[in-house]
Amino acid sequence: MTTRTPQRTSRRKRPVRRLFTRLFGIVIVIGIILGAALLSYRPFAGSGGEAQGDLPIYLGGARTVSLAEVQDKLAALDWVKQVLLPVNDYSRPGTALEEINNIVVHYVGNPGTTAAQNRSYFSRLADSGETLASSNFLIGMEGEILECVPINEVAYCSNWRNEDTISIECCHPGESGEFTNDTYDSLVRLTSWLCNELGLDSSDVIRHYDVTGKECPKYYVEHENAWEVFKSDVQEALDVIQALPAPEQKGAAD
Repeated sequence: MTTRTPQRTSRRKRPVRRLFTRLFGIVIVIGIILGAALLSYRPFAGSGGEAQGDLPIYLGGARTVSLAEVQDKLAALDWVKQVLLPVNDYSRPGTALEEINNIVVHYVGNPGTTAAQNRSYFSRLADSGETLASSNFLIGMEGEILECVPINEVAYCSNWRNEDTISIECCHPGESGEFTNDTYDSLVRLTSWLCNELGLDSSDVIRHYDVTGKECPKYYVEHENAWEVFKSDVQEALDVIQALPAPEQKGAAD
């Protein structure tokens, strides 16, 4: 029988020690990954039931904005008409927005239809269940602004960006998708007001096209220069609002 020397025994134990060291390291890495996932998880309210939209958003680590407070300010504006959809699974799920990073501009894609007609379409989805569709705002061809889904809730409009954006759908008279002057003026007015309240600027205003590549809003996809002019007009209006004393900014777009 061969007698093992202490040196040989030690050599055979080294691979075992290395194995345990590696396994321990893997366990630590998995723990770190799971911990990060839990910290980044953001639960959303389920479909139906009471709307949950009073969570704050944080801007630049400095300014905290309550979306519920901004919604209350919207409700007090005499140039925005609230015609909120009932909470349902197909057009207003009642899911809370935790943050707003962009404002997305759309066109309705149905030439000649009014804001009221498009709002009715969203409402009927609660019964028909044919698709998921809605927007936070609709702007008509005469410049009327309807709020259909509160800005502190998810609207079904911008695909995978529904959970961190608000949407504005605009009516248009023709196939080109070009907005009337009244629609355009109201879009600039609403967008600049929202930017001021949410701590955004014109660079945070995007098209549906910028999210999915869809030709929406059609006119501003086909006319990039016109889109840049629109964003410039929004920034100019925003600068005017921000130059006012804080108490006067509430209805600054008047």
